[in-house]
Amino acid sequence: MRIDRYSTKAGEGYLDGQMLVAMPGMGDERFSRSVIYICAHSDEGAMGIVVNKAAENLVFPDLLLQLDIITAEEQIRLPPVDRINVLRGGPVESGRGFVLHSPDFFIDSSTLPIADDVCLTVTVDILKAIAHGDGPRNAVLALGYAGWSPGQLESEIQDNGWLTCPADPDIIFDTALGTKYDRALRKIGVDPAMLSAEAGHA
Repeated sequence: MRIDRYSTKAGEGYLDGQMLVAMPGMGDERFSRSVIYICAHSDEGAMGIVVNKAAENLVFPDLLLQLDIITAEEQIRLPPVDRINVLRGGPVESGRGFVLHSPDFFIDSSTLPIADDVCLTVTVDILKAIAHGDGPRNAVLALGYAGWSPGQLESEIQDNGWLTCPADPDIIFDTALGTKYDRALRKIGVDPAMLSAEAGHA
């Protein structure tokens, strides 16, 4: 998937750099209680990364080993990378890695600035940099992404499938995955305990 086939410049009505928070009545179980960071949104569709679901049975040092980025001997001497979550970023291209990170790391022609405080890099070079202590200050690695065809995301929002809110880097990069959903709701003034699964239209 080519990220640049979507608009990477936020325009009026588009949600680039925003977060989606799943409503309790979300019909797609794959996105139940999901918080998604929208990387690109245009009239050609949208793509985003789920930032609060862990990839099963996979931790960052083991992934570096599997990808031959480091050797078993080097794994012992790794800089502190356990703070980097490996996420289940979405059902599309689930074998491919996408790194959301702070803007203090940039690779020409590979890093896509999404907002002032969040970038996306999809090449293995960023993993090598992280393994050698030269990577960004904050990062999460997601396997796969969530994608929407033209008009699909807008329809899901209209049908009360999602709430939207400004992105919060603290939520995106925090390792406390289990708290992100409730924190995202509170960010937009919603008490999770009071949110009803029955969504109505005004």
